[in-house]
Amino acid sequence: MEAVIIDKLPFPFFIAASDNRILYSNEMLQKHIPFSGKCIHEVFDTWAELRGGQLVHASWEGKDWIFIKSPFLDSEKIGYIGTFSTELTSLIKELKEANKVNRELNAVIENMYDGIYITNKEGITVKTNSAIERLTGIPKEYYIGKKVADLMKRGILKNSVTHQVLEKKRSVSLVQQNFKGREVLLTGSPVLDENGEIESIVTNIRDLSELNDLQAALTKANQLNHSYKEEIERLKGKSFTKSGVVIRSEQLQKIYETAERIANVDATVLILGETGTGKDVLARYIFDNSERSRRGQMIKINCGAIPPDLLESELFGYEAGAFTGASGKGKPGMFELANDGVLFLDEVGELPLHLQVKLLRVIQEREVQRIGGTVPKKVDVRTIAATNRNLKEMVADGKFREDLFYRLNVIPISIPPLSDRKADILPLVDYFLEVMNSKYSLEKQLSSGLKEFFYNYGWPGNVRELSNLIERMCLVTEESTLTVDHLPADYRKTEMQAIPINEMMTLKQATEIAEEKLLKLALKKYRTTYELAEALDSSQPTIVRKLKKYNLKF
Repeated sequence: MEAVIIDKLPFPFFIAASDNRILYSNEMLQKHIPFSGKCIHEVFDTWAELRGGQLVHASWEGKDWIFIKSPFLDSEKIGYIGTFSTELTSLIKELKEANKVNRELNAVIENMYDGIYITNKEGITVKTNSAIERLTGIPKEYYIGKKVADLMKRGILKNSVTHQVLEKKRSVSLVQQNFKGREVLLTGSPVLDENGEIESIVTNIRDLSELNDLQAALTKANQLNHSYKEEIERLKGKSFTKSGVVIRSEQLQKIYETAERIANVDATVLILGETGTGKDVLARYIFDNSERSRRGQMIKINCGAIPPDLLESELFGYEAGAFTGASGKGKPGMFELANDGVLFLDEVGELPLHLQVKLLRVIQEREVQRIGGTVPKKVDVRTIAATNRNLKEMVADGKFREDLFYRLNVIPISIPPLSDRKADILPLVDYFLEVMNSKYSLEKQLSSGLKEFFYNYGWPGNVRELSNLIERMCLVTEESTLTVDHLPADYRKTEMQAIPINEMMTLKQATEIAEEKLLKLALKKYRTTYELAEALDSSQPTIVRKLKKYNLKF
């Protein structure tokens, strides 16, 4: 009776011996698979035990089967109850794939250099990796199953981001010293379920002590590199320090790069530019970066500040008794004092014609003859001249010798006015403010509105005017923060005028002014480049490039 009942079961069933030989199969199974006393592996194409042998995945002629393995209590026979199901087979394949992915993730977590600490939403530790032992000195198994709150009570954890992540429902980072006294960065991130609720928290623990040590080593290496570079430059006879020189604009960078290239040649340099653009600073820079700075000195003479009657004796010197009132010992001229160095002739366009002849001779022959003297004296002097006048027009008008002009104009360098190199304005403002604060023991600051005025002002007096105005405002203003209201009256009138757009301005220049003004307004409202990009309907890289172009910062 029992055999009949088993034979009529509505699902596949067979019995096998301990050696896997099939002893019996019911009608349901024989409809699909003919059994004839064969072994299991002779009948099925594949036979794979799952979950420790409790389940079996088998296949026969392309069909998948799932069998439940059930041993008989009173014998060594084994019963197999099965079903034919493609859906169940797919789940088993997915389970295999999930197990594979799980093994890979476990391997990744275990081999990460940073410590990984995973808790559930109740704050109970479910997983850590071996790196946490290196960071804390405590075996990773100790953490499993323990609550974060209990670990904090025992002093193993000083602070935890787990509670903060649960409270704020977002990633949280904090820096602290761990159980071993090492500085670590903790970053906790929530893992959300399909309903958007937190089901676990993953905490990354990074050792900052090693990073700090590396940063300190890198800083030390950079300092050594800097000192080595300075020493190399010193041995080359080249001053590495650009004292008092603020270079930001592309025009000025090219000018000073040229100055470095021609520093150690003896060709005459003619520096052109408006009053106050820094012609004497450039001349000093050329001298400081030359070999001559190690052998001689730089002598400066302003050709327009000395009366013509005295200028000749100042330049070329005189012998004893050469004229009434002359010193009884005579006096060397500027050329003799500048021997082995540089003579800087400022405002050379003011030099009288009769002295231009003597100057030309000294430059050509490299010898000077004092007033009242009979024997010329050899001198080794490099001449650097500067003027704010148009020497070519003066040559055409007969006010400057053509031969002297070409002798001076061997290496012409033209410094543009400050209004044409706006990138230099704000760095100069910061430099002069620092100088004044140090010089007069002040702590002055500039408002953003005043900086904006400085940037947009025309500066007809160039760098000298800027320096003088900052010094004046620092000294006469009581408040620590200088604003537009502290400007002198004549400057405030200028400040009230509109943005300087005129009919001679190109479309590109007008666009740049409007673009810069818009960026300045946006900087007052937004705090990141991404917010700026969204507000101005632009891309973040474009915003970064524009801010750099106009030297703007948050």
